[in-house]
Amino acid sequence: MILPRRTSLQFPNWEVRAVPSAHSGMLFMETLGYPLPRTTICACSECGEVFPKIESMEHHQMVKHAVSELAPDDSSRNIVEIIFKSSWLKKDNPICKIERILKVHNTRRTVQRFEDYRDAVKIRANNNAKKNARCAADGNELLRFYCATLNCSLGARGSSSLCGSLPGCGVCTIIRHGFQSSKVSGVRTTASSGRAHDCLGCKDARRAMLVCRVIAGRVKHATDVVTTEEDDGVGLSNGGSYDSVASYGGIYSNLEELYVFNPRAILPCFVVIYKALES
Repeated sequence: MILPRRTSLQFPNWEVRAVPSAHSGMLFMETLGYPLPRTTICACSECGEVFPKIESMEHHQMVKHAVSELAPDDSSRNIVEIIFKSSWLKKDNPICKIERILKVHNTRRTVQRFEDYRDAVKIRANNNAKKNARCAADGNELLRFYCATLNCSLGARGSSSLCGSLPGCGVCTIIRHGFQSSKVSGVRTTASSGRAHDCLGCKDARRAMLVCRVIAGRVKHATDVVTTEEDDGVGLSNGGSYDSVASYGGIYSNLEELYVFNPRAILPCFVVIYKALES
């Protein structure tokens, strides 16, 4: 059943009325009347489709309204494009062609998990004898890149839906199910788009670069000396005291590769659809 944003439909003994919700991106539909009990259903603010549960509506929004293309005159698009292009090593010659830049519409639950993880990192930092100021302030949030395969026309011609090619289409899989992390190695993110491109290891010209917010937490560097008290595993999943590990990226910076152990610490915000040019 499709309802407009504000509507009132009459049914025997009860009325359906659109009510604005405190939750972003949704409307609630109240059923009022006697003798039926009062119930609450919710409608998608994008298309008006009605769902009996918030979870069902969020899944619908995650799949059908996952992304939207940023217009050429959008300030956010210009900033993302600058960040994307500025971190390639060969800035003098064009090395890729941007087709479009998309904004990811994360669900309320996805954002809440991200913020809950940040709070957990901040609490650990404040309770640690060796207090880390960045971790205590914002969980040590960083801007990172992650390159993924692209097997569909995500965001093209005004489309906002994810494809069903799972796990073949890497970017749609990540937006739908989140990042998949190994308890040993974690999720590899990079400080530059150029390094992320090199790390993908596929020959496909068209790719998707995810621009992500990452809660790095307490970072173990390759040169760090681990004390006996801390030498019980690097990752928190193994009982260690670090949230991520920094790896040297060759010709890139010493914080180029960051392996994040908890996938909830990574929130994809933008997707750059581009085509790599032959060198």
